[in-house]
Amino acid sequence: MKAFVYRGPGKKALEERPKPEITAGTDAIVKIVKTTICGTDLHILKGDVPTCQPGRILGHEGVGIVDQVGAAVTVFKPGDHVLISCVSACGKCVYCRKQMYSHCTTGGWILGNRIDGTQAEFVRTPYADTSLYPIPEGADEEALVMLSDILPTGFECGVLNGKVQPGSVIAIVGSGPVGLAALLTAQFFSPAEIIMIDLDDNRLEMAKRFGATSSINSADGKAVETVMKMTDKRGVDTAIEAVGIPATFELCEKIVTPGGTIANIGVHGQQVALHLECLWDRNISITTRLVDTATIPMLFKTVRSHKIDPKRLITHRFKLERILDAYETFGNAAKTKALKVIIEA
Repeated sequence: MKAFVYRGPGKKALEERPKPEITAGTDAIVKIVKTTICGTDLHILKGDVPTCQPGRILGHEGVGIVDQVGAAVTVFKPGDHVLISCVSACGKCVYCRKQMYSHCTTGGWILGNRIDGTQAEFVRTPYADTSLYPIPEGADEEALVMLSDILPTGFECGVLNGKVQPGSVIAIVGSGPVGLAALLTAQFFSPAEIIMIDLDDNRLEMAKRFGATSSINSADGKAVETVMKMTDKRGVDTAIEAVGIPATFELCEKIVTPGGTIANIGVHGQQVALHLECLWDRNISITTRLVDTATIPMLFKTVRSHKIDPKRLITHRFKLERILDAYETFGNAAKTKALKVIIEA
């Protein structure tokens, strides 16, 4: 089969690999129909994720058709159309019983990280009964790819962890795909204002179309001043960090109001300064999280009822044999205006 392989920092290749095989009774082999590229994949290619070793097939999102199942799989059978969660959950360990599936003692975020992932023609998915979701007939599979990771990540790590409330004022720092996913799902809670902050005018314009009440281009270095002016020097109730670099996290520290929350989504590959000299007396909460995908069933319902349309995040489409072009497009989003790319296997 064809597969996209990480070959070390800055190195990648489309290769021929053996089709995966069942190695445990709880496994399923899924024929990939559609997958995508995540910002986390770019972090892997930079060398920011040491758990992902060279030689790994990347990818942790997608929809497909069950090809084979292990002897212990009872929910799915060959031919079933399924959504693949980016997190594999045994359903039995102490963390899974808390719905902290990302910290499953034998699973978690392993696809495209510790084991081979979904940017291939086939993938082995551990714990199939608790890590796959049936796709109803007639569902838009492209839209559902966004439910593997990006939508629950924005919702769980940003909106829920950020304690977004009706009437609150929130700022999302980073108007890329995960920031826009947080923007879409924050609107479930009717915040009074959603301020998007980014360096890219195209993405900020997209954010306005997605429901942002205002936007700030931070290129002039005056984002903090602008936010304070917009909020009568109060700051924001929730600051969501959706980039993963020191400058954007420190921006969140400066714009959050006393009693507010900083919710981190970004994947951080380098040290960030925590300015306790400014925050120690301000009743600030700082939350971190790896997506658990516990909200996928709820998000399924909102997509099916057309409450949100995650397909709006998709800007480009490629065949698997052109995945190198897809990475080039996704990695140069400022030039290509890319948000999410769909890759058809």
